[in-house]
Amino acid sequence: MPHPIPPAKNTPASAFDRLLEVLNTLREECPWDKKQTMLSLRHLTIEETYELADAILENDLNEVKKELGDIMMHLVFYARIASETNAFTITDVLNGVCDKLISRHPHIYGDVSVANEEDVKRNWEQLKLKEGNKSVLAGVPESLPALVKAYRIQDKVRGVGFDWQEAAEVWGKVEEEMQEFKQEFDVSQEKAIDSEKAEAEFGDLLFSLVNYARKIGINPETALERTNKKFRKRFTYLEEQAKADGKELKDMTLSEMDSYWNQAKNL
Repeated sequence: MPHPIPPAKNTPASAFDRLLEVLNTLREECPWDKKQTMLSLRHLTIEETYELADAILENDLNEVKKELGDIMMHLVFYARIASETNAFTITDVLNGVCDKLISRHPHIYGDVSVANEEDVKRNWEQLKLKEGNKSVLAGVPESLPALVKAYRIQDKVRGVGFDWQEAAEVWGKVEEEMQEFKQEFDVSQEKAIDSEKAEAEFGDLLFSLVNYARKIGINPETALERTNKKFRKRFTYLEEQAKADGKELKDMTLSEMDSYWNQAKNL
């Protein structure tokens, strides 16, 4: 006999209850869902998060809605798995995050005064330390991609005042790191390049560029991903137009490819 289908709901609380009901049924009756563990779901959750990030960049709100649903399902799934060993329940999860938000917003739920967003961020980091975090950087996951991690590290320390005062000062650091990198990687000098030193200086240069982007209000991860998408779109145009003209990329000169590339830029 098919399992009764829970009808759609028209309030957030009842719709969430519906998700819990569906997920619990699947966990108990579906062979695939029965086998899943937190570890087996981990890579799928990461994939769903990147899909949400892509949808946001594309401003595809219908896709954003779908991906949010997928991620929410994963969160409920983790809580269900944990409840099976009495580790915690979805109720514990929801109450826990509510308690954290209340405690870290004393300017809303207490008598603390703030002047602006910077005060809020500073209070947030100080409260995390009071709650037992050993370092301001403890909340930055080691598994984050390096570019995102650099931005989060810099943003975290800014919350406790460890930051340049002016953007011009940060740009000066970028220029300094560029010179140091060039000293280690100057092919015109016709000398052996110490790849370890060059790599270290290149890392410093990237870190400084991320810092400058943050200082002037640019998210470097978003900026780079937009450039990736732009490059991909233009190169795909190059491939398609060359093929339409009966040409193979491997037989074309760079100048010929540039002609199609410039057409794509003009589009």
